[in-house]
Amino acid sequence: MMGIFGKSKPVDPKEQVNEWTKKIRKEGYNIDRQINGIKREELKVTRSLKEAAKKGDKDVCLILAKEVVHARKSVNKLYTAKANLNSIQLQMKGQLATLKVTGALQTSTEVMKSMQSLVRLPEIQKTMQELSREMMKAGILEEMVEDTMEGLEGEEEEDAAQEEIDKILLELTAGALGTAPDALKDTLPASRDEVPEPEEDDVEDDLEEMKSRLEALRS
Repeated sequence: MMGIFGKSKPVDPKEQVNEWTKKIRKEGYNIDRQINGIKREELKVTRSLKEAAKKGDKDVCLILAKEVVHARKSVNKLYTAKANLNSIQLQMKGQLATLKVTGALQTSTEVMKSMQSLVRLPEIQKTMQELSREMMKAGILEEMVEDTMEGLEGEEEEDAAQEEIDKILLELTAGALGTAPDALKDTLPASRDEVPEPEEDDVEDDLEEMKSRLEALRS
Protein backbone atom coordinates (compact mmCIF):
# COMPACT_ATOMS: atom_id res chain seq x y z
CA MET A 1 0.00 0.00 0.00
CA MET A 2 2.82 2.34 0.83
CA GLY A 3 4.11 1.80 -2.66
CA ILE A 4 0.84 3.13 -4.04
CA PHE A 5 -0.02 5.91 -1.59
CA GLY A 6 3.45 6.83 -0.38
CA LYS A 7 5.76 9.52 -1.73
CA SER A 8 6.30 9.62 -5.47
CA LYS A 9 9.64 8.54 -6.89
CA PRO A 10 12.12 11.44 -6.86
CA VAL A 11 13.04 12.85 -10.26
CA ASP A 12 16.48 11.92 -11.52
CA PRO A 13 18.32 15.28 -12.07
CA LYS A 14 20.14 13.93 -15.12
CA GLU A 15 16.89 12.80 -16.75
CA GLN A 16 15.31 16.14 -15.90
CA VAL A 17 18.13 18.13 -17.50
CA ASN A 18 17.97 15.96 -20.61
CA GLU A 19 14.20 16.53 -20.81
CA TRP A 20 14.66 20.30 -20.51
CA THR A 21 17.29 20.17 -23.26
CA LYS A 22 14.86 18.35 -25.57
CA LYS A 23 12.14 20.95 -24.94
CA ILE A 24 14.56 23.82 -25.54
CA ARG A 25 15.83 22.23 -28.76
CA LYS A 26 12.24 21.76 -29.95
CA GLU A 27 11.46 25.44 -29.30
CA GLY A 28 14.59 26.33 -31.26
CA TYR A 29 13.29 24.39 -34.27
CA ASN A 30 9.93 26.15 -33.96
CA ILE A 31 11.65 29.54 -33.94
CA ASP A 32 13.63 28.59 -37.06
CA ARG A 33 10.37 27.79 -38.85
CA GLN A 34 8.86 31.09 -37.75
CA ILE A 35 11.90 33.02 -38.96
CA ASN A 36 11.79 31.32 -42.36
CA GLY A 37 8.04 31.99 -42.66
CA ILE A 38 8.44 35.68 -41.86
CA LYS A 39 11.29 36.02 -44.34
CA ARG A 40 9.20 34.46 -47.09
CA GLU A 41 6.38 36.90 -46.39
CA GLU A 42 8.86 39.80 -46.35
CA LEU A 43 10.05 38.86 -49.84
CA LYS A 44 6.46 38.93 -51.11
CA VAL A 45 5.85 42.34 -49.50
CA THR A 46 9.13 43.65 -50.90
CA ARG A 47 8.13 42.68 -54.43
CA SER A 48 4.75 44.36 -53.99
CA LEU A 49 6.41 47.50 -52.63
CA LYS A 50 8.70 47.75 -55.65
CA GLU A 51 5.74 47.38 -58.00
CA ALA A 52 3.84 50.08 -56.13
CA ALA A 53 6.91 52.34 -56.32
CA LYS A 54 7.01 51.99 -60.10
CA LYS A 55 3.40 53.16 -60.19
CA GLY A 56 4.15 56.04 -57.80
CA ASP A 57 1.56 54.80 -55.28
CA LYS A 58 2.68 56.58 -52.12
CA ASP A 59 0.02 55.25 -49.74
CA VAL A 60 0.56 51.62 -50.69
CA CYS A 61 4.34 52.01 -50.41
CA LEU A 62 4.07 53.42 -46.89
CA ILE A 63 1.81 50.59 -45.75
CA LEU A 64 4.10 47.94 -47.24
CA ALA A 65 7.22 49.61 -45.83
CA LYS A 66 5.67 49.40 -42.35
CA GLU A 67 5.10 45.69 -42.90
CA VAL A 68 8.75 45.21 -43.87
CA VAL A 69 9.89 47.09 -40.75
CA HIS A 70 7.62 44.96 -38.56
CA ALA A 71 8.84 41.75 -40.21
CA ARG A 72 12.51 42.62 -39.69
CA LYS A 73 11.95 43.55 -36.05
CA SER A 74 10.13 40.27 -35.49
CA VAL A 75 12.98 38.32 -37.07
CA ASN A 76 15.55 40.13 -34.93
CA LYS A 77 13.60 39.29 -31.77
CA LEU A 78 13.39 35.64 -32.81
CA TYR A 79 17.13 35.51 -33.53
CA THR A 80 17.77 36.90 -30.04
CA ALA A 81 15.45 34.25 -28.60
CA LYS A 82 17.31 31.51 -30.51
CA ALA A 83 20.62 32.77 -29.10
CA ASN A 84 19.19 32.65 -25.58
CA LEU A 85 17.88 29.12 -26.14
CA ASN A 86 21.33 28.04 -27.34
CA SER A 87 22.85 29.66 -24.26
CA ILE A 88 20.54 27.67 -21.98
CA GLN A 89 21.43 24.45 -23.81
CA LEU A 90 25.11 25.11 -23.11
CA GLN A 91 24.29 25.81 -19.48
CA MET A 92 22.44 22.49 -19.29
CA LYS A 93 25.60 20.70 -20.47
CA GLY A 94 27.46 22.50 -17.71
CA GLN A 95 24.83 21.35 -15.20
CA LEU A 96 25.35 17.73 -16.24
CA ALA A 97 29.11 18.10 -15.76
CA THR A 98 28.57 19.65 -12.33
CA LEU A 99 26.10 16.92 -11.44
CA LYS A 100 28.76 14.25 -11.97
CA VAL A 101 31.09 16.01 -9.53
CA THR A 102 28.76 17.33 -6.82
CA GLY A 103 25.73 15.12 -7.30
CA ALA A 104 23.40 18.13 -7.44
CA LEU A 105 22.28 20.88 -9.83
CA GLN A 106 23.63 24.36 -9.23
CA THR A 107 21.98 27.78 -9.25
CA SER A 108 22.75 29.61 -12.52
CA THR A 109 22.49 33.36 -13.02
CA GLU A 110 23.14 32.87 -16.75
CA VAL A 111 20.09 30.63 -17.11
CA MET A 112 18.08 33.16 -15.12
CA LYS A 113 19.03 35.99 -17.48
CA SER A 114 18.20 33.97 -20.57
CA MET A 115 14.89 32.80 -19.13
CA GLN A 116 13.92 36.37 -18.25
CA SER A 117 14.35 37.35 -21.88
CA LEU A 118 12.59 34.28 -23.30
CA VAL A 119 9.55 34.44 -21.04
CA ARG A 120 8.69 37.81 -22.61
CA LEU A 121 8.35 36.32 -26.09
CA PRO A 122 4.70 35.36 -26.77
CA GLU A 123 5.68 32.56 -29.18
CA ILE A 124 7.41 30.51 -26.46
CA GLN A 125 6.20 32.18 -23.28
CA LYS A 126 4.13 29.25 -22.00
CA THR A 127 6.92 26.70 -22.41
CA MET A 128 9.48 29.01 -20.79
CA GLN A 129 7.22 29.63 -17.79
CA GLU A 130 6.78 25.89 -17.30
CA LEU A 131 10.54 25.33 -17.53
CA SER A 132 11.09 28.20 -15.13
CA ARG A 133 8.87 26.56 -12.50
CA GLU A 134 10.62 23.21 -12.92
CA MET A 135 14.09 24.77 -12.75
CA MET A 136 13.18 26.70 -9.62
CA LYS A 137 12.05 23.48 -7.90
CA ALA A 138 15.28 21.81 -9.01
CA GLY A 139 17.40 24.63 -7.56
CA ILE A 140 18.78 26.08 -10.82
CA LEU A 141 16.72 29.26 -10.50
CA GLU A 142 16.40 31.11 -7.21
CA GLU A 143 12.97 32.43 -8.06
CA MET A 144 10.17 31.99 -10.57
CA VAL A 145 10.69 33.95 -13.79
CA GLU A 146 7.67 36.10 -14.52
CA ASP A 147 6.68 38.15 -17.54
CA THR A 148 7.86 41.58 -16.41
CA MET A 149 7.72 43.20 -19.84
CA GLU A 150 6.57 46.77 -19.40
CA GLY A 151 5.04 49.02 -22.03
CA LEU A 152 8.24 50.65 -23.23
CA GLU A 153 7.09 51.15 -26.78
CA GLY A 154 6.29 54.84 -26.62
CA GLU A 155 6.96 57.89 -28.73
CA GLU A 156 10.68 57.13 -29.08
CA GLU A 157 9.92 53.78 -30.69
CA GLU A 158 7.35 55.41 -32.98
CA ASP A 159 9.98 57.93 -34.10
CA ALA A 160 12.47 55.13 -34.65
CA ALA A 161 9.86 53.22 -36.64
CA GLN A 162 9.32 56.24 -38.91
CA GLU A 163 13.05 56.45 -39.53
CA GLU A 164 13.11 52.75 -40.37
CA ILE A 165 10.23 53.20 -42.79
CA ASP A 166 12.12 55.99 -44.56
CA LYS A 167 15.20 53.78 -44.79
CA ILE A 168 13.18 50.89 -46.21
CA LEU A 169 11.66 53.14 -48.87
CA LEU A 170 15.07 54.45 -49.88
CA GLU A 171 16.54 50.94 -49.85
CA LEU A 172 13.83 49.16 -51.84
CA THR A 173 12.58 51.77 -54.27
CA ALA A 174 16.01 52.77 -55.60
CA GLY A 175 14.96 56.40 -55.78
CA ALA A 176 11.66 55.73 -57.49
CA LEU A 177 9.89 57.61 -54.71
CA GLY A 178 12.44 60.35 -54.18
CA THR A 179 16.09 60.67 -53.22
CA ALA A 180 15.98 62.16 -49.72
CA PRO A 181 14.23 61.33 -46.42
CA ASP A 182 12.51 64.75 -46.42
CA ALA A 183 10.89 63.91 -49.73
CA LEU A 184 9.65 60.62 -48.31
CA LYS A 185 8.18 62.12 -45.16
CA ASP A 186 6.27 64.86 -46.88
CA THR A 187 5.47 64.12 -50.51
CA LEU A 188 6.50 61.07 -52.48
CA PRO A 189 6.51 62.03 -56.19
CA ALA A 190 4.56 59.89 -58.59
CA SER A 191 6.07 58.11 -61.58
CA ARG A 192 7.03 60.16 -64.65
CA ASP A 193 3.93 59.10 -66.56
CA GLU A 194 1.70 60.51 -63.82
CA VAL A 195 3.55 63.76 -63.11
CA PRO A 196 1.75 66.74 -64.69
CA GLU A 197 3.72 69.26 -66.71
CA PRO A 198 4.86 72.08 -64.39
CA GLU A 199 4.16 75.74 -65.03
CA GLU A 200 7.17 77.60 -66.45
CA ASP A 201 7.25 79.92 -63.40
CA ASP A 202 7.59 76.88 -61.09
CA VAL A 203 10.43 75.14 -62.93
CA GLU A 204 13.19 77.36 -61.57
CA ASP A 205 11.91 77.02 -57.98
CA ASP A 206 11.75 73.23 -58.34
CA LEU A 207 15.31 73.08 -59.66
CA GLU A 208 16.58 75.16 -56.75
CA GLU A 209 14.79 72.89 -54.29
CA MET A 210 16.27 69.77 -55.89
CA LYS A 211 19.77 71.28 -55.77
CA SER A 212 19.42 72.10 -52.07
CA ARG A 213 18.32 68.54 -51.31
CA LEU A 214 21.23 67.06 -53.23
CA GLU A 215 23.63 69.35 -51.38
CA ALA A 216 22.12 68.20 -48.08
CA LEU A 217 22.70 64.57 -49.02
CA ARG A 218 26.31 65.18 -50.01
CA SER A 219 27.15 67.06 -46.82
